[in-house]
Parts: sequence; C-alpha cells; structure tokens
Amino acid sequence: MTHLKLHSLDKVAANIDAISALFPNAVTEVLRDGKTERAIDFDVLRQELSGSIVEGREERYQFTWPDKRKAVLAANSPITSTLRPVVADSVGKDGTPGGFDSENLYIEGDNLEVLKLLQETYLGKVKMIYIDPPYNTGNDFVYKDNFAQSAAEYLAGSGQYDEAGNRMVTNTESNGRFHTDWLNMIYPRLKLAKDLLSKDGVIAISIGFHEMCNLLKICQDIFSDRQVFSVVVKTSGGKPNGAFNISNEYIIFAVPSGFLPTAAEDDMKEYSSPYHGMNLATFTQDERPNQAYPIYVSVKSGSVVGCGKSLAQRLEEGFFSGEAKDYIYDYDEAPDGAVAIWPVTNKGEQCVWRLIPERFMGDWKKGYIKVVPNNTSSSKNRYTIQYLSGGIINKILSNDVETYRISEDPNIPTIDIRDYKTAGVSIASIWDDKRFYTVRGNEEIKEIFGKKVFSYPKPLELVQYILKKTTERNALVLDFFSGAATTAHAVMRQNLSDGGKRNYIMIQLPEKCEEGSESARAGYNNLCEIGKERIRRAGKKIREEAGEAAALQDFGFRCLRLDSSNMEDVYYEPEKLGQQDLFTQVDNVKQGRTAEDLLFQVMLDMGIPLSSKISECDIAGKKVFDVGDGFLLACFDNAVTEEVVTEIAKQKPQYAVLRDSSMASDSVATNFEQIFASYSPETERKVL
Repeated sequence: MTHLKLHSLDKVAANIDAISALFPNAVTEVLRDGKTERAIDFDVLRQELSGSIVEGREERYQFTWPDKRKAVLAANSPITSTLRPVVADSVGKDGTPGGFDSENLYIEGDNLEVLKLLQETYLGKVKMIYIDPPYNTGNDFVYKDNFAQSAAEYLAGSGQYDEAGNRMVTNTESNGRFHTDWLNMIYPRLKLAKDLLSKDGVIAISIGFHEMCNLLKICQDIFSDRQVFSVVVKTSGGKPNGAFNISNEYIIFAVPSGFLPTAAEDDMKEYSSPYHGMNLATFTQDERPNQAYPIYVSVKSGSVVGCGKSLAQRLEEGFFSGEAKDYIYDYDEAPDGAVAIWPVTNKGEQCVWRLIPERFMGDWKKGYIKVVPNNTSSSKNRYTIQYLSGGIINKILSNDVETYRISEDPNIPTIDIRDYKTAGVSIASIWDDKRFYTVRGNEEIKEIFGKKVFSYPKPLELVQYILKKTTERNALVLDFFSGAATTAHAVMRQNLSDGGKRNYIMIQLPEKCEEGSESARAGYNNLCEIGKERIRRAGKKIREEAGEAAALQDFGFRCLRLDSSNMEDVYYEPEKLGQQDLFTQVDNVKQGRTAEDLLFQVMLDMGIPLSSKISECDIAGKKVFDVGDGFLLACFDNAVTEEVVTEIAKQKPQYAVLRDSSMASDSVATNFEQIFASYSPETERKVL
C-alpha cells in the first residue's frame, strides 16, 4: 500500500529523468538545505551536446527578456493545490441545474495552477486550444506573478491583489516592465499548455498588435515541433487610424505539418473521402522491390481477386534477370476476367505500393481498401487503389466513427465512414467576414443576457469557425482564458451542427466585476458567474431550437474550484511516518472538506479524467464512490470495518483508496492487506 503524492507533476524531476536516460554522466548530486538532491552538471551536458561549448555572453540566436528563466521555473515547479467540486453551480447533460453527469468542465481559479494540476490527467489529450488572453493594451489586466517570493511573502507585501484576492494589476505603458510583465505572464502558461496538446493538436491564440510580434516569437520557441503562423482577422468595417489599421486583430496558430496556411479561403468541401491514394512515389521499385507487384481487379465487379508475385520474388525465382530498376510492369498478366493494376504515379512513372501483398489482402478483406475507376491518371491502370490510413483505422476500431458497407456485393467488403469530415487541411491567412466583427460578440451577449454584462467578447461564429477548421467530432477543447465562455458556447453549437461529441475544459480566474458596471448591477460578482450563466442560457436556447436533434448532446458542465490541498501540512512529511503509523495517525484532512473533495484530489493524483462517470453505493452503512464503472473504488468514511473492505475487494477494482485514519480498529488495519490478497491481489491499494 502506498500513499498518494497529492501534488502536481514535478516537471523538473521529470526533465532530470529524461536527461538521465540519455546522458547518465551528466546527472550528479548536490547538497541543498541539508538534503541530497539530483542535479544536472551543465558543463558535462554542454560537452555531450556540442563539440564546442556555447557559454557566457557568446552571441547566439535567441528570444529572451528579463526573468525568462524564472518564468520557466514558474512552469516547472510543483504545487499542492487541488480542485473541489461545486455541485450547486454545475449543470447536467440535459440542462438540469445541479446535475453532475456532464463530461464538460468549468474550472474557477488561476490558470497557471490549474494547468499544472491537469498535467498528468490530460497529458497529450487536448486536440484544440483556443485562448483570448489580455492584449496588454495598457488598460486591461494581466496576472502579476512574483517568482522570487513565496506565496506568503507575496501576499503579505505586494499589495497587488484585488478585493477578491486575485493576483491582477493594470499594466500601463508607463511601466518600465510593460512587455516583460506580459511575457512573464503568458510564457509559463503556454509552456504548460503545450504538454497538454496532442501530437496532432492545434493551438490558436487571439492577440492585438501590442504583443503580436512577441507572441509569435514565444510560440516559435515553445511550439518548435509545429508550424507557427499568423492570421489577420478584420474586426470592424472601420478605416485605418493613421498608418496602422487598428480594425485588425490576429490569431497565432501552432499546427502540425499537415495543416496548410493559404492566402485565402479554399472553399474545401465539408465532407470528403477518408481514403488516400496507395502509390508510394517517394520510393522506387529497386529500393522496395517487395512492394512492386500487380493487383488483380475483376472487370465485372470491380473487386480485388488477388495479387501477383512481387518484383522481389521475380528476381529471387529468376523470372527476371536484369536490374530491378529496369523491370517494366506487365499489364497483360492477369486471371481471366480481371486486369492488372500496377503502382504508378499520375504521370505514368513506375513506383511502389504502400503495403506488401500480404498486408494489402488482409486490409482488403477487412474493408480498408477501395477500388475506383481511373479517369484522371495518364497510366495504363483502369482502376485506382485507395486505402485508409492507420489513424483512420484506429478510429474505426475504437468506435469513434460510424462505418457502413459501400456495396451489397459480398465480394466487395469495402467500408466507408458516414459523414466523414475533413478538418484542418488548410487555414486561410486573411479572414474578412462580417460575422467575425467585434460588434457581433457584443450583440450576442445582449441577446443572451438582455444587457451588456461583458466587454468585447469574441464573436461566437469566429470561435465556431476555428473549431470547424481544426477539430474532429470527438475532440477535447481547452480554453484557459475562458472569459464570457464563448468557446463553450461554440462547442455546443458545432456539436449540434455536425453531430459531434466534443467536450470542453474552461478555466477562468474569478476576476471581480468592477463596482458600478452593468455586470455588477445585474448581480454578477465575478467573471466566472457570467461565464457559467452564459453556458446555462445558451444551452437552454440550443436545446429548445434543436428539439429531438439535441437529445444526445451534452449541454452541461461540472464546476470545479481551485483551492489549497485538502490535507493538513503534517501529511507532507511522509519520511517521518512509519508503516506502523499508516492507520493510526490523527485525521490529516482539513476541517470542512467533504468526501467529494477528497475524491477529486485522488482523481487528479491518479490521472483519472475529471469527467469520468461517478456513482455512489452503500456498503455496510459506508459511502463508497465508484469511478469509471469499477476502475476506482474509494471510501473516505471513518470506522471502516472488515465487511466494507471485503466487499470492496470482491468487486476487483483497478484501484482502491481509503483514508489513513479510516479503519475501525487495529484488527481491520492488520487484516486489510490480507483481505485484498485473498479476493483481489491485482488491485492497487492506496491511502490518503
């Protein structure tokens, strides 16, 4: 049995582990505060990475600013905070107030800390990130992070908290650190966001001209494995002011190499085929002779009836005695009633197939190969062979897409994907559409609330357009500057539009509404209250307008709130605890924390999605949580008996979690391990 660590991922330790695996001689030990710690010997590491050492003030290409190293440190340092569920503010999938079955998340708190808490659970799982951070105009607020002081010192001496305790300041241009403060704010947040993004994921960031150039450089620094480019968005019909058109804003994209920035809208069809041409023109027949072979296609049915010998076999068996590169594909060889199809380019140049014959026939029988008449190529082939990529096949196997047979002919097993949507093929670099004007965002807020309760929200159709261009129907979408929750609204709209199952995570600091503002007069205390209410009202309106079509959509959210750890500080000295103390310590849970609070801290610690299905059951008078249909069983009640432990063990969960001090007696604590060893030895047991 082990203790849960109950702190966010220590990225410094993870980075040291990665370096240690590659360069073990660069890892050393140092003495800090009387404790021995692992550290990196950078002189050794530099020598490992270069024949000549770059050090000191030697000139090099870089983008830096004051406190950049501290900004990196701010991203890497772990925290002990947690997220607490707020059921009363949550909404069920069907719009029921207080429902808690939604797979969407609305999180209140400083996004720097929340992003740290999400690292283990959502590492590499977010398909699209959209944020609209402060533009640093001199009038808006930015997070003021003090990297040199402890939280207690900063709280006591900074005087930079607002009435709600938020670390916010107005960053005016007269400030000598005008750009520096903004860069120190945005850098660690983007660095953390990058780790949450999937390999094929996209991030889009709205920005004004004040920091556009700096943001572009930051993204090139952080997202170096992706294409980074800017899009111009016309935000009004106004004319240029002086020499610069302030009616434009920008979106910085960081996208995989498969995305193409284009000069203008490409008018791409929304629905197209998931199949790709199977020729592999990058290799020649002499480089891969085992992939040069004829495919036999029935003239009557258009089905594949087999494959001929590969060029590699022909050379090995002596059917051809010349050089592989000189072999001429023979279109006359084919069984009766069939024609031979060879791998050639559209220009008629011989190449090879992507698959060897055995793999080709296997994929054909599974329905992953398509045969279509050839009407465009200059080759002698009467048919074109197309295939499904590995990524598409994985989606089929995981039931992420709906398939159907394209023919009733039993000789043609080919399947297709219903309503297949191409996303992210190209993104225009100039967006000039009245639907994206800033005034539209203001009008939408007035339509929803009846008055202006939020300044300059992004137009709904702008965010929906980004979703349409960059996400597939099952994507997880993140917005950690949620504001008026336009992104959540857009996700619901786009899901209804294409039948998608996208889910969102919204993160917003509860910034206090200015005294005397329309939002304050309307009864809203902070921006989170506005964002949550917008989702409620928008979801209700969409449900009413869509009718039956909305039945399977998720219009709710689970509300979570950032807070300090549920555990007393004494817990964080495990080296002082012996095994005999495991169940005998005084209660280590803070006063006022609920079992639900403990459950979500456990889910964070164990990397379990916060949207997982949660149910409760009663075992011998004790409340037991079931997360993910038996994946985790947790009980945080006191005086847990052997009967409770035995029933939990009999259900054979992947994980079982109880509190340190929850055992009814020493006898129960003693028999705990034996009970699980008897009924469910594979279950991992942890204590809180």
